[in-house]
Amino acid sequence: MSKIGENNDFIPVRIAVLTVSDTRQLEEDRSGDTLVKRIEGAGHILADRKIIRDEREQIAEQLRAWIADDGIDVVISTGGTGLTGRDVTVEAHRDVYEKEIEAFGTVFTIVSMKKIGTSAVQSRATGGVAGGTYLFALPGSTGACKDAWDEILVHQLDYRHPPCNFVEIMPRLDEHLRRK
Repeated sequence: MSKIGENNDFIPVRIAVLTVSDTRQLEEDRSGDTLVKRIEGAGHILADRKIIRDEREQIAEQLRAWIADDGIDVVISTGGTGLTGRDVTVEAHRDVYEKEIEAFGTVFTIVSMKKIGTSAVQSRATGGVAGGTYLFALPGSTGACKDAWDEILVHQLDYRHPPCNFVEIMPRLDEHLRRK
């Protein structure tokens, strides 16, 4: 189903990784490490990486800072997408979205169902766009990060992926901000 288009050259995108956790440090951030390995392995550029506590405003503030940074095209966060009281990453993402990519969560759930069955209903993975930057919130497990990258993001962040992908529409994501 997924194949590489022969007429397009690869375009690396600049991706920031945000781990949301009250307990993890960089040395033990296996989910963040998983994403970094896959991002760089695919030929993309790791633009920045941070760990932030499960605090809605702090998460939203970091997302806004990266959205304002011309050196970042995509933000992928991991952690805080569950159902417990401290899981506020999805709400923080939605605080900054201009448009939500509803199908991202749906496709992630389909991918997860094949791996973890009905436990997939507990994930609230989400995607959106703000200020010309793509934003994706993934669960904190390494398996979920692998699944989201390997089954969805590696293809959608590859300009060579037909029939369409996120990279080809990147130049038009903020066109509404340029129109006056």
